[in-house]
Amino acid sequence: MPDTPTTKQGKILVPAEDLRTFAAALLEKGGLDTEHARTTADVFVWAALRGVDSHGIARVPAYLDLLDKGVAKAAAEIKVESGAPATALLDADHAPGPVVLTAAADEAVARARSSGVAAVGVRRTVHTGAIGYYVSRIADQGLVGIGFVAGMPNMGYTGVKGPAVATSPLAIAVPATGSSRAPLLLDMATATIALGRIRQAKASGTPLPEGAAAAADGTPTTDPDKAVMPLPLGGPKGSGMSLAFELLTSVLVGAPILASFHSDDPSGRRHRQNALLIALDPAAFGGADSFAAAVESTLGTVKGLPPADDAVGVFYPGERSAAVAADREKQGIPVTPKVWRDLTDRAAKLGVGLPETVG
Repeated sequence: MPDTPTTKQGKILVPAEDLRTFAAALLEKGGLDTEHARTTADVFVWAALRGVDSHGIARVPAYLDLLDKGVAKAAAEIKVESGAPATALLDADHAPGPVVLTAAADEAVARARSSGVAAVGVRRTVHTGAIGYYVSRIADQGLVGIGFVAGMPNMGYTGVKGPAVATSPLAIAVPATGSSRAPLLLDMATATIALGRIRQAKASGTPLPEGAAAAADGTPTTDPDKAVMPLPLGGPKGSGMSLAFELLTSVLVGAPILASFHSDDPSGRRHRQNALLIALDPAAFGGADSFAAAVESTLGTVKGLPPADDAVGVFYPGERSAAVAADREKQGIPVTPKVWRDLTDRAAKLGVGLPETVG
């Protein structure tokens, strides 16, 4: 293996476009066709640019494993079903999430253009990736994007022992059309802490925050060696939101996850996720121009509020991640040595050349 290049921060910097091409090449070697490999790489690099490294380029090896094991289907037969002009259902046939949710976002935009609003459900996909990408894709077309995802139970539920519901995410993107501002992007999970944070704390021996994680029996713990699952954000609020998202996605599209997971049916433990994307066209709610002006006024008002004494500034959701993206687009995307070694090993096995690094 060639020596691992490093920066002063101990990370490797790779130009965004080179990293996108590299990731796409690996995924294509893993079985995806050229278009789907590029789409999936786009989602990973989008997350990496914004500093969401848990859903960034580090996901490539995991997706290669999903494809190799058949958990994700490289040649899935995605079917589009329509029940009404403003609704559609995409059966993913276990296609990777980035492939089918990108298609769902585009479907939602197309239907909302003619109906004013559209809802597109997705069933039987495999790991959706950063759902902020899909609602941002809708917002890039001047529409409001809303997304929900439900997955396999891996989080506690208030009053229940052990994993009960999923760390289901919610994302909302509101375009700032005609403005120099970044779109508002709220992208959050229903858990207090991500599973990745628990793994990182375990590796470093760092105590977890109070009330963030629990042991196998559901008892809250700050010991990363005992923690096996995150606790819901805001207690019953987070667990209630997760349950609601299961009903709005899995149950709505006819592919319940929670009930089958907790049943005696072994197939209920097979990995899968469901989603719902909604697009709203401001033109159908009083006019696109007036909406854009009001968004600008609202965000400007928030930015103009007096900051707290200990605050470095006043920010709205998505503003800082957009700034990180702009910086990483110029400077390169940092990749940890561990992830770089994993990518290098995969590239060697698959016969893919490494991208150029910065510096």
